[in-house]
Amino acid sequence: MTLSIRNQFAGTVSGVTTGEAMTAVKVRLDGGQDITAAVTSAAVKDLGLFPGSSVKALVKATEIALATAPVTGISIRNQIAGRVTAVSAGGAMAAVAVDVDGGRLTAVVTKDAVEALGLDAGSPVVALIKSTEVSLSTD
Repeated sequence: MTLSIRNQFAGTVSGVTTGEAMTAVKVRLDGGQDITAAVTSAAVKDLGLFPGSSVKALVKATEIALATAPVTGISIRNQIAGRVTAVSAGGAMAAVAVDVDGGRLTAVVTKDAVEALGLDAGSPVVALIKSTEVSLSTD
């Protein structure tokens, strides 16, 4: 299956915390980072997910926020450190390419945010991703 989602990270399920309607699935990405996906319990069953399952974590570029350092006092638990490799800015929006351990991700943010944060090639950043914005695929 070909998808328009740019950010696709291979990994292994390391934990499953099942709830009545929603389940938190913790994934150890091949680059060594951990990411949590909050998906429906029905999806976990349909995909046959269990610790040790191979998955891809999928995140739309528009669902990634960027910070210049780890953020505390926030409910977002997925915080992946990296370094900006390129910024492609248009009139209102910008695509920011970020190298992270084991790969690269792309975040689409406003041009104003790029300027306010001083983002440029080489800038350290932290990608912030809500667990509800992470989808899982088993190919």
